[in-house]
Amino acid sequence: MALTSLWQDRHPRTSSEAGGPPVLEGEHDVVVIGGGLTGVVTALLLARAGRSVLLAEAEHLGAVTTGRSTAKVSLLQGTQYSRIAHRHPASVLRDYAEANREAQAWLVRFCEDHGVGVQHRPAYTYAHGAKGEQSLRAELDATRRAGLETEWVDDVPLPYPTRGAVLLLEQAQVDPCELLDALAREAVAHGVRILEGVRVRRVTGGGPVRVVSDQGTATADRVVVATNMPILDRGGFFARMHPSRSYGLALRTPVQPVDGMYLSADSPSRSLRDVPGLDGSSLLLVGGNGHKVGAPVSEQARIDGLREWTAQWFPDAEETHAWSAQDYVPHHALPFAGPVLPGSEQILVAGGYSKWGMTNGVAAALALTGRILGGRMAWGQVFEPWRFRELTGLLDSARLNGEVGLEMAGGWLRPVRHPGTGPALAEGEGEVRLDRPGAPSALSRVDGTERRVSAVCSHLKGVVRWNDAEKSWDCPLHGSRFGPDGEVLEGPATCGLGQR
Repeated sequence: MALTSLWQDRHPRTSSEAGGPPVLEGEHDVVVIGGGLTGVVTALLLARAGRSVLLAEAEHLGAVTTGRSTAKVSLLQGTQYSRIAHRHPASVLRDYAEANREAQAWLVRFCEDHGVGVQHRPAYTYAHGAKGEQSLRAELDATRRAGLETEWVDDVPLPYPTRGAVLLLEQAQVDPCELLDALAREAVAHGVRILEGVRVRRVTGGGPVRVVSDQGTATADRVVVATNMPILDRGGFFARMHPSRSYGLALRTPVQPVDGMYLSADSPSRSLRDVPGLDGSSLLLVGGNGHKVGAPVSEQARIDGLREWTAQWFPDAEETHAWSAQDYVPHHALPFAGPVLPGSEQILVAGGYSKWGMTNGVAAALALTGRILGGRMAWGQVFEPWRFRELTGLLDSARLNGEVGLEMAGGWLRPVRHPGTGPALAEGEGEVRLDRPGAPSALSRVDGTERRVSAVCSHLKGVVRWNDAEKSWDCPLHGSRFGPDGEVLEGPATCGLGQR
């Protein structure tokens, strides 16, 4: 089964440009890079304010994180508030909550005004065991200090044992691709030009800024890089957060399987919500089993483990879709939206949503738009990428970059065990082999075709690992991913793996 999300299957997209390949060209007030939720909302808000806007997306709108989201539009976010509280004062907690509250209200209002389906559900963060319950108590305290009307419940309406939950009523859930299509239509109606299938390679200069791709160059007074992990190495954002991959299943059920949005506070991670079926039925969405991108694990085993767990507790559910998603978790627990470098207002970046992009992504768009239009959001300092609060993540950052250093060294040593010639690969297999000193190759066989590309990531020279579920090459350093042919799939890399 192809790893296509339920949402992407329901809303297939093709390029919006007619008459040949799209061309990046022209002079604009703002160029937005990235066609996920943050990028499209930013483009729409700026166009409503009278700015000329071009949006460039490497694949198609919603191709990566947004189109693979669980799409919970929730202020209750697992254990995110206690994670923030561990590093920051109560004022930051309150501002973070207010940013998400304003973003949630904006998104729900847009859905209601434009006929996008939105379901209101209670949100639960629940515990499997004693460690999770301890985390829950801390989360309850942090959410209340943030101003959320959370409560503790002992009885959680799930078919398996739990040890209580934190509950927040009247949250929301959507179909993210239905939402993105509506946002894009509204953006185009206000004059935004959307180019799909244009991968930006670099951004240079200033006054104006040049946005360069293989399909032309455009200039702009401002550029917004809304790619979650910025594709620009300036600012070192790749060293300030780590990439996380998780998995999702959609399953047809005879009755509505759950009556809320659920997320476990402890491992193994489990996310649950219902999805209205197109025929009036109900689907179950199950997520979890996350890990660091490019980790030495079997991605297929993670998906199969999720299937086994679901079959145990929801035996009447029939799988319709399976997919994965990638998110970025910043070291200081806060998202960012602001200049790529201190004082560099011409190039702005946004990302680091810790898997809560449906609200944080919209909040980032509101913060960026206010900045470009000369205003400020009252809570905007929480999203500032160059405030002193970055120091609160230094220990985590040192640990993460220590792990990156070890992975870099280990990655270059691993191919020594595999000479350049070896047994033929079976269908669906991939292996890194050493052709000659300093030149590891990534060899794979997919759909009967054997391919050999460089095993060295084009971003910062990490050695990639084979993803046995998605038949891709994933870099364990900063989350860049490549197809068997070496083409970029996602992450900070802008160039593919070299051909061998």
